[in-house]
Amino acid sequence: MEKEKVIVLDFGGQYNQLVARRVRECNVYCEIYSYRTDIEKIKAMNPKGIILTGGPNSCYEPGAPTYTKELFELGVPVLGLCYGAQLMMHVLGGRVEKAPVREYGKTEVMVDTTSPLFGNVSATTICWMSHFDYISKIAPGFSIVGHTADCPVAVAENREKNLYAIQFHPEVLHTQEGTKMLYNFVRGVCGCAGTWKMDSFVENSIKAIREKVGKGKVLCALSGGVDSSVAAVMLSKAIGDQLTCVFVDHGLLRKDEGDEVEEIFGPKGQYELNFIRVNAQERFYSKLAGVEEPEKKRKIIGEEFIRVFEEEAKKIGAVDFLVQGTIYPDVVESGVGGESVVIKSHHNVGGLPDCVDFKEIIEPLRDLFKDEVRKAGLEMGIPEKLVFRQPFPGPGLGVRIVGEVTEDKVRIVQDADAIYREEIAKAGLDRTIGQYFAALTNMRSVGVMGDERTYDYAVALRAVNTIDFMTAEAAEIPFEVLQTVMSRIINEVRGVNRVFYDLTSKPPGTIELE
Repeated sequence: MEKEKVIVLDFGGQYNQLVARRVRECNVYCEIYSYRTDIEKIKAMNPKGIILTGGPNSCYEPGAPTYTKELFELGVPVLGLCYGAQLMMHVLGGRVEKAPVREYGKTEVMVDTTSPLFGNVSATTICWMSHFDYISKIAPGFSIVGHTADCPVAVAENREKNLYAIQFHPEVLHTQEGTKMLYNFVRGVCGCAGTWKMDSFVENSIKAIREKVGKGKVLCALSGGVDSSVAAVMLSKAIGDQLTCVFVDHGLLRKDEGDEVEEIFGPKGQYELNFIRVNAQERFYSKLAGVEEPEKKRKIIGEEFIRVFEEEAKKIGAVDFLVQGTIYPDVVESGVGGESVVIKSHHNVGGLPDCVDFKEIIEPLRDLFKDEVRKAGLEMGIPEKLVFRQPFPGPGLGVRIVGEVTEDKVRIVQDADAIYREEIAKAGLDRTIGQYFAALTNMRSVGVMGDERTYDYAVALRAVNTIDFMTAEAAEIPFEVLQTVMSRIINEVRGVNRVFYDLTSKPPGTIELE
C-alpha cells in the first residue's frame, strides 16, 4: 500500500518505539531506522519528515553516533529530540556542553506559542526532561522558542528550513502536551494528510493477500494470542477455506483458553477456515517432568511445539504459504532495518522447521504495533474478549510455574489466575493495567485452615504498568481488591494457603517470574 511516511532515526534512545507509536496515533505511517542508514536510502524512501531520537551519548565525544550535514539539507522537515536536538545543533555549527545543572523528570517549560510546533499548546507546559548535556549556543539561523529555569535552550527552530530541536521528550506521557507537539510537526510542518487508518489498512491488506495467494494453500500456526488470531482472521477474510489453522494445545494455556479459541475458530465458529486442534497436554507434561531450570523449560516447550506443528503440517501436505503473526516491535528488536512488506522469503522464518513444505511467508501484521493490531482486530469484528486478551508468554504457564511443571500445578495456577482476572475486571481495572497474572512459586509454607495445619503453595500476583515492555513498574491495585483476590484464591483453589503481591519493577526483575 502506498503511504506517506515519516522516518525515525534511532540513536540508541530507550523511547524509539514510542516515538513511532505517537506519530502513528496522528494517523501518519512511521518506520524506525538506525542512524547508520545511508543517506541515499533515506532519499529513496522520500519521507515527509525525519525525527532524530534521544540517546545515551554526548554528541561532541569522539565516536559518538552522528549523521552527515546533508540530512539537514534535503528540504525535508527534521525534528531532533533530546540527543537528536543536541546533534542537530552540533552538526550545524552550534555548541553542546556538559550542563551545569542536570535536568531529569517533570519540568516546567516556557514555549513561544507562535512557533509551528506549539499551536494549541499552553505557554507554560509540563515536559519530561532527561539530559546531562545542554545546548550552550544555537546553530546559525536558529532562534530559541522554549526554555526552562535551568535550560536556556529547551527548544530551538529554523523555521525557514523546517528544522526543530527539542531538548525534552514529547513522546512520553509525562510530557502533558507532547502529542499535540508531535501532531503539529507531522501534520502541520510536514504536511502529512493523516491517511494511515486501520480501516484502510485492513482493506488494502486483505486485497494484497488475496492477489498474492491466488488459489494457493496457506497454513497458520494459531496460538490463540492476539497477534496470531488477528493474522488468521485477516487471512480468512482474504482466502476463506484455502487457509488451515493448526492450534496446538500444550496444556499450558490459561483456564478454558483452548476451548475459547476453538469456539471462535473451530467448525462452529464465525470464520470459514479449516481448524485443527491438537490436544498434546500429556505429551508436554511428560517432556517437562523433572525439569526445573527456566531456560531448559522454554527450550523443551518451543522444540516440542515445533515438532507437533511439523507433524500436523505433513499430514496436510504441500502448502504454498505459511502465516506468522510477526508485528513491528519484533522487526525492530531483531535489528531488521529494511522496509516492511507483506511477504518475505522463508529463510527469515524464526523458530519453525525448514522441512515444512512451503514457499513463502505471509506476515500481514508486520507493519503494526500491538495497539494497532488490536484496532485491526476490532475493525474485522473479532470479539473484544479476544482482542484485549492479556499478553501471554510463548511457553505459556510453563514460565509462570517456578520449578517443575506438573498437571496439578497447572491446575492451581489456572484457577488462581482466573480468579485474579475476574476480580480485576469487576473492579474496572482490566483496561488500565498493562499486564497482570497469577503465578505459582515453588515455596510451600505452614498455614492454618479450619483449625487444621496445612503445608501448601504460595501464589504470587503480578501487575505492572508499561509502555514498551522494556521497563515496567508495579501497578497500584486497591488493597480491598487484593484482599478479595487473596480470600477467593485461598478458599477456592485447593493446594494454596498463601498469596503474595509482587512489587518488583523491571529492571531489576522481569515482567514474567521466570
